[in-house]
Amino acid sequence: MPRKKRAFQPNHFYHCIMRGNNRHNVYPTELDMLELTRSFELAHERYPFQIVAYCFMSNHYHILIREEHGNLSKIMALVNKRYSDHYRKRYDFIGRIYQQRFWAFAVRTPRKVLETSAYIHRNPIQTQVPMVEDLKDYPHSSFPHYVSSEKKAPKFLDLTYLPNLLYYPFEKTTTSYVDFVLHRTFFAIENGVELEEYDSRQLLPFVSLEKK
Repeated sequence: MPRKKRAFQPNHFYHCIMRGNNRHNVYPTELDMLELTRSFELAHERYPFQIVAYCFMSNHYHILIREEHGNLSKIMALVNKRYSDHYRKRYDFIGRIYQQRFWAFAVRTPRKVLETSAYIHRNPIQTQVPMVEDLKDYPHSSFPHYVSSEKKAPKFLDLTYLPNLLYYPFEKTTTSYVDFVLHRTFFAIENGVELEEYDSRQLLPFVSLEKK
């Protein structure tokens, strides 16, 4: 029986997660993490989108993504197929790489966008054994790009959106966003469990990413 086709709304943020089958480490090395990044860059060239937070772990990844044409399924299919092809070839692997199709939950308010982004960024220190002592030292996340502009950010990453969502007493700056992430604990909807409702202010307008 074919799987039911999912419809994703244009201009909405989605928290997406992709897991390795049986929690297998499908991104075990630096080279594999770079290939996953390249897969997103390739998809971005074909279907422009905006990611404001990502974190690539050894057996899964998180992204907070928005695009304006309802192409989320196509984007994720392209990313995951390209990476799967790389993995099978590099490791001479036969079989299923991913646990199931990607999980996605709509993030509808500015407060939830902020808190979900912080939850994603805090993944490396929320594990049973923290992977790093300082979040800025985890290289496979968008967080170091918020901390410093020394390292070139991927083309699909928008570093300007989240700081503009900050609320009092935070200033609307990148430095304040970093402080926001580091000094609070956040939870996100990850397994279909709805959190409390926050304010219903409208999200900032979507800025088209189409090539001029």
